[in-house]
Amino acid sequence: MTARLPALTDVDDKPRRRPRRSAEQNRAEILRAATAEFATHGYAGGRITRIVKKANTNPRMIYEQFGSKSELYVATLESALGALRTEELTLDVEHLDPLEGLLKLFDFMNGHFERNLDLVSLLRAENLMKARYMKKSPRIHEMSSPVLSMTKRLLIRGVAEGRLATDIDPLRLYVMIAALSQFHLANVHTLSNEFDFDLKDPAWRAKRSADARRMLKAYLEQKSATA
Repeated sequence: MTARLPALTDVDDKPRRRPRRSAEQNRAEILRAATAEFATHGYAGGRITRIVKKANTNPRMIYEQFGSKSELYVATLESALGALRTEELTLDVEHLDPLEGLLKLFDFMNGHFERNLDLVSLLRAENLMKARYMKKSPRIHEMSSPVLSMTKRLLIRGVAEGRLATDIDPLRLYVMIAALSQFHLANVHTLSNEFDFDLKDPAWRAKRSADARRMLKAYLEQKSATA
């Protein structure tokens, strides 16, 4: 009697070992899962068990990499803000006309927040906690300084060239750009309900962005600014 050879399906059905991930890859997967978890449920509602499942890892690996839930949350904030800061600093704007450089910064921030709604949610939740966990990260403060310096240099050059108003504060300007880039995202559900209009509508968002850009341009170009 001829021995039966294993069918292809018999071979294919056998469980296959997943390729082993490096420590860096595992950390990146955990941070991705943690970002989604904390953005959806906040710090208090975030669960390590769900992060473990989404990251396809185990609790031991999370605690080895990050130490605790709170330290993982801080690392998540650092990662999300770090992505924004890294991209900001790669913007090639300082050779441009100062006005166009600052408008390009707005265009970038507006698009970044649109593409990274988890960051909007994380910032909103952290504000409710009065930046309790963000204060534990010196790295976040260090990341912000170069961006503010870049904004200041563009303003100084714009004033020297007679292109921009003379009394614009770099920090106030940056906060204004951030507000114009994310207020409609952070409050999309309440505003949509209040005015019975879906603020997620792409056409509406495109027009809002254009409006915000014109407002910013007019502010930067004003000649009789007040303190």
